[in-house]
Amino acid sequence: MELPIVYHPDYVVPLPDGHRFPMVKFRLLTEMLLAEGVVQSKQLHLPELPPRAWIESVHDPSYVQAYCEGSLDRKALRRIGLPWSEGLAHRTCIAVGGTMLTAQLALQCGLACNTAGGTHHAFPSYGSGFCIFNDLAIAARVIQQLGLAKKILIVDLDVHQGDGTAFIFADSKQVFTFSMHCQINFPSTKQNSDLDVPLPEGMEDDAYLRTLANYLPDLLSAFNPDLVLYDAGVDPHVGDRLGKLALTDTGLYRRDMQVLSTCLAQRYPVACVIGGGYADDLRALVYRHSLLHRAASEVFRHYRL
Repeated sequence: MELPIVYHPDYVVPLPDGHRFPMVKFRLLTEMLLAEGVVQSKQLHLPELPPRAWIESVHDPSYVQAYCEGSLDRKALRRIGLPWSEGLAHRTCIAVGGTMLTAQLALQCGLACNTAGGTHHAFPSYGSGFCIFNDLAIAARVIQQLGLAKKILIVDLDVHQGDGTAFIFADSKQVFTFSMHCQINFPSTKQNSDLDVPLPEGMEDDAYLRTLANYLPDLLSAFNPDLVLYDAGVDPHVGDRLGKLALTDTGLYRRDMQVLSTCLAQRYPVACVIGGGYADDLRALVYRHSLLHRAASEVFRHYRL
């Protein structure tokens, strides 16, 4: 059995020249993984468009319809930060399908990785911060509705708090939200996750990893999830344009190894999404995202559920 990797060519759609969201990274990531032999083409799984009802299990039907049909008002689009197009609406939905497929494969194989995902700033009735529909929340809720898992832990290590996800599951006892993020970064108004760990600006590798080790093992034992959804954002990197922490490439790799080995050693299946990452050096950014899949490939060989 090989580590399942989820990818779709439609993860990439054109954006206006100069737009700061690095859309092309999703294609370049998969190309790098294949070119460097981290994964093989037979490991790739192609997601399908999810039923509208899956998206509406988290998001208001009027918001879903307005976005998909292109009738969302300009203020709402400005809050998202991405210009509407029919291609982007399709891409948004196929990415939700990707995270859902990743969760299903993780439950079957013990570990699976998406090559996109992590849109944790999307709220039920609006999008924000490059996030339109909340793929983590949709996957968690649909997995529960399908009876595939009861208790789901969301481990969000993006540099920004997973505010949309925290809001969506504020009253849920079966989904636990854990966000470890830079305290002074976006969003300015934080929500209440089940466990928030705000970090000081400039935190480096060792302090970060010690902090994570202080929380994750005990959290797993206490909550005992049927599935872990892991948002492995690389924007805690010292070179990230929208971060404010100071992790290195080595620190990111150690972080991913720490999360995945801690979970799989205790037989908790993990579905991974790549989260945020923003840098002028596109190849360096893509390499940072690939660290998740490199770590997952290594861990998968040692722990098989």
